[in-house]
Amino acid sequence: MSIDVILNRALDGERISMDDAVKLYESDEVEKIGEVANQIMKKWHPDPVTTFVIGRNVNYTNFCDTYCSFCAFYRPPNSKEGYVLDNEIIFRKIQETIDVGGTEILMQGGTNPNLKLDYYTDLLKAIKERFPNIWMHSFSPAEIWKIAEVSNLSIEEVLSELHKAGLDSMPGGGAEILTEETRLRVSRLKVTWEQWIDSMKVSKKVGMHGTATMVIGFGESYEERALHMQRVRDAQDETGCFTAYISWLLQPENTALRKYKKLTARDYLKNVAISRIFLDNIKNFQSSWVTMGPEVGKLSLEYGCNDFGSTMMEENVVSAANTTHKVNTNQILQLIREAGKIPAQRDTRYNIIRTFEENESAEKDFIMQN
Repeated sequence: MSIDVILNRALDGERISMDDAVKLYESDEVEKIGEVANQIMKKWHPDPVTTFVIGRNVNYTNFCDTYCSFCAFYRPPNSKEGYVLDNEIIFRKIQETIDVGGTEILMQGGTNPNLKLDYYTDLLKAIKERFPNIWMHSFSPAEIWKIAEVSNLSIEEVLSELHKAGLDSMPGGGAEILTEETRLRVSRLKVTWEQWIDSMKVSKKVGMHGTATMVIGFGESYEERALHMQRVRDAQDETGCFTAYISWLLQPENTALRKYKKLTARDYLKNVAISRIFLDNIKNFQSSWVTMGPEVGKLSLEYGCNDFGSTMMEENVVSAANTTHKVNTNQILQLIREAGKIPAQRDTRYNIIRTFEENESAEKDFIMQN
């Protein structure tokens, strides 16, 4: 069957199946798939506006007992190279973010078995006391399950208490590929795909929202990629828990997965486009310029992405795998304009804070830090 049949059905508003997705992955007609993804994106976002958020990724600890084979960032518990950031350092990083117009803190770390729920609730309360308007888009499903385990609580109890203390939403890190076949091969101790999905559903139940992610390049099959998307789509149908979808490529350098050949920009763009076509119930798709670089990030705006993601003032996890792309706010404005779009700063809920006029620059800018 020609992929034209699948693409035309998608354009007509019909849901494509997992089998359809596999056929798209098998196709080399990436530009054609991208054009349809772009048209579908425009149905969601008819105005030529590309959004971005000014935020910072604060990695509060690198102690982790999950030992993912693809991670170059973590250190085992009690390692001399491990750390838990002092609260004052976290406060300083947040203030620096606010000083350049930032609105979001994406705070994530390892699954640290020595940190129980009170550490997180005390920290969140202290942050909100000092910075009541900062949006805490923080912690991942794996961290939530670790907190629940060491605190002898359910994930609903943990998420409810975190939300009361100041957690506003939860990023969808750690999804990788939502099949046990791949997870058991590359991250045997990490949360199962069911646990990942459950935590996102529960986050919505207690009054928050989250994002969904996908990482390809683990040697997973096309069928597994399609199943990953199906499970995300089903969860979104059931709860509406996802505000956005973000995918990127495995960065194998400096990790135990160096044997896997790093996928290409073309692989990334194809995956973005197929995801946009398949996930017909998620409005926002973020570009992953941090892993792919600014130019590919710009190109992804023609393959289904409507958002350039975060300025990412600080990033330590991907850079530990020897992949570091850095842009500041004014560079983001330039890249968006080069793509023929109008740049607009948003908040975490995708409300537009400010639209930048032609040739207008950001008054405050930053140098990305590590």
